[in-house]
Amino acid sequence: MDRLDELRGPVPPRPHDARAIAALAANPGCARRAVLDAAGIDKDATATHLGFPAPFGQSPFAITRGNVFEALVKESGCAELLRLLREILGLPIPLASYTDLGDVGGNPSAHLRHSHTRRLLDRAARDGDDAGTLYDHPLLRLDIAGHTSYLEPDVVAFRLGGRFHIVEIKSFSVIDGQAEPDKVAAAARQAAVYVLALRDTLEELGHDPARVSHDVVLVCPENFANRPAATLVDVRRELAVLRRQLARMTRVGAIVDALEPGLTFDLVPDAGGAPTRPVADLREAVRGVGARYAPDCLSTCDLCFFCRDEAASEGSTDLLGRQVRDALGGVATVAEALGLADGSLIPDEGQEEIARLLRLADRMYAEVS
Repeated sequence: MDRLDELRGPVPPRPHDARAIAALAANPGCARRAVLDAAGIDKDATATHLGFPAPFGQSPFAITRGNVFEALVKESGCAELLRLLREILGLPIPLASYTDLGDVGGNPSAHLRHSHTRRLLDRAARDGDDAGTLYDHPLLRLDIAGHTSYLEPDVVAFRLGGRFHIVEIKSFSVIDGQAEPDKVAAAARQAAVYVLALRDTLEELGHDPARVSHDVVLVCPENFANRPAATLVDVRRELAVLRRQLARMTRVGAIVDALEPGLTFDLVPDAGGAPTRPVADLREAVRGVGARYAPDCLSTCDLCFFCRDEAASEGSTDLLGRQVRDALGGVATVAEALGLADGSLIPDEGQEEIARLLRLADRMYAEVS
């Protein structure tokens, strides 16, 4: 942990969230993101200081709209949400209770909130009653590549029959029963992180993790009004991908141990918080940790423009996308691939098969052009 603190510098760590974990799991071979996330480094501030600000992020209007909609759903002890759960899960009207875990006795500390959440989940799982229980602002924990992250889903609903459901509240609209597929997919990936964290928590407490349903309750505004509507989203596929990718990730400790001594990503902020570190110095530090760029990074990672520029300057096959990069095997650059294709380069050991395929593709292209 001292080494991670040294990498970050004298600023508070940025906590993981489900969106970041889903993006990290989508590209488990990227050591750069794994290290920066584990150290809690502000990637947006780092990218901006490098001259490659992130191309995405919610507008203030969208953030305000989302906060207003979530407040509406949770108003009066989640009364509106209870109505939706009774409709979609068959929760009986008398069997419901609400607990806000946003702080414990006025103490918002993550460790205390997590411990309190565990106690309540354990009690709910052992309770023989079929009482429906809503936990607002629960705090779960998930180990990511040897690093512990705290996660806060919108709501965890404990329902009739001893089943837990994650409730995800989003402000994008469902029009005539249809929503934008990419937004639903992103919500499903994020919810899968919460499902995994809750299953791990129950397993640690000695309960069957399968009691956490793979059906997530997604709550969105219906049509052009702010009236909430709920639907069940099956996240089994997202869970399988998430588990597989997290299992493949190199433990952060092993990556950190291999870094140059004294390496740090400290922006050296002044009294007003503005970074003062020379850009060239920071650029060399960031390049000291290997990246695995893919075009998908453009919608998930704050450092995407920097890494794309780096890959372009190196002529890396990463620019061509994961499928092409993986198909090319150990061929690291576009120039190398072209050289193997036209025969001007002799393949190294282990490259004979890909060289043969590249030469075949080159001949076929020449014949049809």
